[in-house]
Amino acid sequence: MKKIAVINDISGFGKCSLSAALPIISAHKIQCCPLPTGVFSNQTGYDSFKSVDMTDYLPGFVEEWKRLSPHFDGILTGFIPNSRQGSIILDFIECFKTEGTFLAVDPIMGDDGEVYPCYDENSIEAVKMIAAKADLITPNVTELALLCGREIKGNYPLSEIEKMCKSLNNKYVAVTGIDLDGKIGNAVYDGKRFEVITAKKIGAHFSGTGDVFSSYVISECVNGSDIFTAVGKASEFIEKSIQQTESENFKNYEPDGIDFERFLGFV
Repeated sequence: MKKIAVINDISGFGKCSLSAALPIISAHKIQCCPLPTGVFSNQTGYDSFKSVDMTDYLPGFVEEWKRLSPHFDGILTGFIPNSRQGSIILDFIECFKTEGTFLAVDPIMGDDGEVYPCYDENSIEAVKMIAAKADLITPNVTELALLCGREIKGNYPLSEIEKMCKSLNNKYVAVTGIDLDGKIGNAVYDGKRFEVITAKKIGAHFSGTGDVFSSYVISECVNGSDIFTAVGKASEFIEKSIQQTESENFKNYEPDGIDFERFLGFV
């Protein structure tokens, strides 16, 4: 059975990070192997939460995985709260990324023109170092600017986004959440072709859609889809899930995430 290792945190409530990756990757008939970087009572978008930092435990977990000698068809990394975790993840990639392993990095650092408060220069540099090794990166516009050393803004014209994508050395870049006057665009670059895949812009900003996106895209790529097909299918999946969530009149409020579970049977 194909395997994807996912290095990210997990929340009891709020469908993001590993809470999103586990069901989506499994629905693609791929084994999801989680390496939890932190455990949260509920994700940080809520008014309060409790958490346990797993940094001190990660090296021991990785050593046990080395003894198991697994082959991973994919590796997906997400939120990296400190530079020490960044070093551990770099070592993990060095050990477990072999020929045929597809490495996707969601370089979570900020949004809407602002860097998340928990990030400092060291942790940003750690994310950049990991992203530089990736086959695919899935930044939003703010994160793309950070990776390229550009001014941090909430949005850029498509021409500038294309230039930034071309300046990176990754095989694939998928820039998420581009505001396009009533639509949301995901820009895809594969080293030759630049294409924007759009979806209807619907209502509120829900937490966790980036994690749903990256989990869906890596699963499709590991299963043989080209990057444009993978992003198109992920965009459609998220659009349907948001429409469903909106139709329920906000029984779940925004930090809860989107109701994607009912569509997993159609993956």
